Amino acid sequence: MNQFSLKQEQKLKLTMTPELRQAIQILQYSSEELISYLREQTNENPVIDLQEYYIYIDGESWGNLKPKRANTKEMLDWVAKPSNTLYEHLKSQLGLVCGLTCIQRKTALYLIGNLDEKGYLATDPLEVAGLIGVNLAEVLAMLALVQSFEPAGIAARNLEECILLQLQRSGTVDELAIAMAQRHLADLAANRLQRIADALGADISEVQQISDRIRRLNPFPGAAFTQDEYRYIIADITVERSSSGEYRVRLSDIGSPQVSVNPYYRQMLQALPKQEEARQFIHAKYSNACWLIKSLEQRRQTLTRVAEAIVAMQHDFFDGGIHGLKPLTQKEIAESTGLHESTISRAVNNKYMQTPRGLFELKYFFTSALATANGETSSSESAKKRIRQVIDEEDKRKPLADQTIAEMLAKEGLEISRRTVAKYREEMRYLSSAKRKRF
Repeated sequence: MNQFSLKQEQKLKLTMTPELRQAIQILQYSSEELISYLREQTNENPVIDLQEYYIYIDGESWGNLKPKRANTKEMLDWVAKPSNTLYEHLKSQLGLVCGLTCIQRKTALYLIGNLDEKGYLATDPLEVAGLIGVNLAEVLAMLALVQSFEPAGIAARNLEECILLQLQRSGTVDELAIAMAQRHLADLAANRLQRIADALGADISEVQQISDRIRRLNPFPGAAFTQDEYRYIIADITVERSSSGEYRVRLSDIGSPQVSVNPYYRQMLQALPKQEEARQFIHAKYSNACWLIKSLEQRRQTLTRVAEAIVAMQHDFFDGGIHGLKPLTQKEIAESTGLHESTISRAVNNKYMQTPRGLFELKYFFTSALATANGETSSSESAKKRIRQVIDEEDKRKPLADQTIAEMLAKEGLEISRRTVAKYREEMRYLSSAKRKRF
């Protein structure tokens, strides 16, 4: 027989309130994401006053308000975009060609409009002829015209044609170069130059020279023309060295916009009767604004604590450079600051630190440990720098294998496996020893 009873239980659990969710969300935002989020909140909540700062780059400004001039040289790295798109660039060159009929100009524009982002023709000429109602010879004639435009290699139908167009434009094309581009691109990519020399009956040194010339060509001539907007890296944290040699951490004004409550609505809230519907609306918006301000302050405090802990633990890096970079984990920072490891993960996500040694992502300071012969540890970034130095200084006619590099580092006291050397080499985009070899 089943018996039913009532009993009390006491449990402790964390409830994910909207306010807590907002605080977590704000902490993991990058500076640009935070600014966009605050602008959205300002548009939705009239009680919020958002104070932003202009960013000046060579006389140009970015931002909404202008309380003071920001020092952009300490806060920003930027990548400028081209002045126009690939389509506009080629169209302007087409406009300089005289004597074209309307059909010819229409065909050329159609071809230009069907180039992909790498600058290759994405449509078969025969298909183009059928779509716009002209004969194939006319399409091929206009394709040849477009291929004569700048940049060299544009409107090619494949990599082989792209390379050949650039070789022809350079004025140094010869039968051996044409043969290598037409039949041996795969061998060129793999640096199998001896195989090419044997197949073509050529001298290996001549093959090496042509290989160098082809490698300097651009396989994606249209890639320089993008439609991306300016991309900015805004430093969330700035580290400055005082005259006494101490490092001071501060949050940048741009990365941490100031939010306040509009005094007009605060006065209105006090003046309106309690039962007034307008007062209830303003009170709800006022509460939301206060929670937002509290979350932003918590974000500032967390970022400051995390940054100060990183600077303290990586003091040797700030003094001596990458050789002083120590192995560091987020768990160590969590123990040092008294914060949870998940909080540290959110705090360092997409955040940047401007230091006397340059601009670094916060994640840069978290490196794995490699054992040394004396029982100490070294950071993976230090190992990468040493591998880069070894490869840059090697004899290119006898490039060093990964195992040889590992043995060299072992003699220097750094214990690292061949597979780890290969992993770091690939991360730094160095080719294998077989592909680095010169003849």
